[in-house]
Amino acid sequence: MSRRVASRGRRSLSEIKQLPFRNLRNPYPPLQVISSDEIEFIHNRSLDLLEDFGCNFHLDEARGLLKAAGAEVDLNSSRVRFERGLVEEKIKTVPRLFKLNARNSEHSLLVGEDNINFLMVASAPYTSDFDRGRINGSLETLIELIKLSQALNICHGCQGYPVEPIDVPVPIRHLEAGRAMVKYTDKVMSGYGLGRQRLADIHEINRIALGVTEEEFASKPYMVTMCNCNSPLQYDAHLTSGLIENAKRNQVSVISPFTLSGAMSPVTLAGTLVQQNAEALAGIVLSQIVRPGAPILYGAFASNVDMKSGAPAFGTPEYAKTTIACGQLARRYGFPYRSSAPSTSCAADVQGSYETAMSLWACILGHANFIKHTFGWQEGGLASCFEKVIMDAELAQGLAQFMVPIEINEANVGYEAIKAVGPGGHFFGSPHTLERYQTAFYSPMLSDWRNYEAWLEAGAKDASARANEIWKKLLADYEEPALDRAIAEELDAYVDRRIREGGAPYGE
Repeated sequence: MSRRVASRGRRSLSEIKQLPFRNLRNPYPPLQVISSDEIEFIHNRSLDLLEDFGCNFHLDEARGLLKAAGAEVDLNSSRVRFERGLVEEKIKTVPRLFKLNARNSEHSLLVGEDNINFLMVASAPYTSDFDRGRINGSLETLIELIKLSQALNICHGCQGYPVEPIDVPVPIRHLEAGRAMVKYTDKVMSGYGLGRQRLADIHEINRIALGVTEEEFASKPYMVTMCNCNSPLQYDAHLTSGLIENAKRNQVSVISPFTLSGAMSPVTLAGTLVQQNAEALAGIVLSQIVRPGAPILYGAFASNVDMKSGAPAFGTPEYAKTTIACGQLARRYGFPYRSSAPSTSCAADVQGSYETAMSLWACILGHANFIKHTFGWQEGGLASCFEKVIMDAELAQGLAQFMVPIEINEANVGYEAIKAVGPGGHFFGSPHTLERYQTAFYSPMLSDWRNYEAWLEAGAKDASARANEIWKKLLADYEEPALDRAIAEELDAYVDRRIREGGAPYGE
């Protein structure tokens, strides 16, 4: 942590209003933006696409596994075609619900059905904050963001590095970042599947941190990794090898096409839905061939581009509609569903807030189970913003409280209190109020509900300025989660040895 951040005035976490960490469940019925008949149409056209045209797999091992399972492999290219019966058979083994086990069991998550989990921003090359400006990601800022993920109760964990530590050489970056991830948070674990050796290192770092044997590690899900399809219709060798190794060890793979309508998929949302669904199904089939019942998340990241500039656009009405529609597709198959809460804004401003709100509401309405990039996404994913982490945490806390059902019973109705106060009275001094006022309503972390005069007297700070203060106070009060000394020593010994050995050259 920098001297500047550490030297700021300290305030205990109890003064920063947070909801307790808990597993969230969405009690409301999911929204449907397309009909059941239209879902079946998309499903069937997706299978047509996989059967008639197929998808490229650039890893020899993947093509061998798919061919052995009955897929048609073109010997002169990387093309694989899937007979529809093969797809429909293999996807039946995907678990509808699984427990993602954290190092601290109190932070373990349920994934699937109506469960909702909010995850930190990931993979940005830059960080942004009001004190340092926009700078390259570093190991220092990575650690700071990991600490914030631990300190924020509404954050269920990191899924991927909250920022790329560009100051760490690529062959050993996964080692240093992986060590930081398990040292500074005891929430759910993750790592990137960029080749076998990298993923093997991340598996081993996580296994050591958990203090379990190889057999125990493979007995249940402990960590998550991404396998993005290279839209349109391609899986590269490095990510696919990670998908295979993750499935072998019974760990969670998030299989996510990244389709930008008009650039990487058809300009129509209907065409984009067909393409991304076909791409996701192809990767899911491979995971189930490797290990039937391997836990996966059906990933969707379908948005549009600005047709004037070609730049990606997030938090758009189109993104919201495809997010909800992809939720319908995931439920049609019984898959746990991953989506995201991105925005395009280049600043922690009102644009960033309303775009993230648009995205996050779509995730809630579409019953996404695993919501990546909830906290801190900026510049279309190019920057992880510290102020926006707090702004987004306020939004996520509000949605978490929205998902608490209204409790209707005689005591809560307060019928006798209504009669006792009577016409023209007020309820401030009512016994019914005094018994409940401290917990009756949501207390915000960031929002300032004072009147104008009181706000002006307190410095007239807007939400961004208050967010700047809060993230620094959270870091100042951060407490590192306990890690057994023997485990910590074993972890350091492994990482330091692998660094001396040179780590993993790109693609290994």
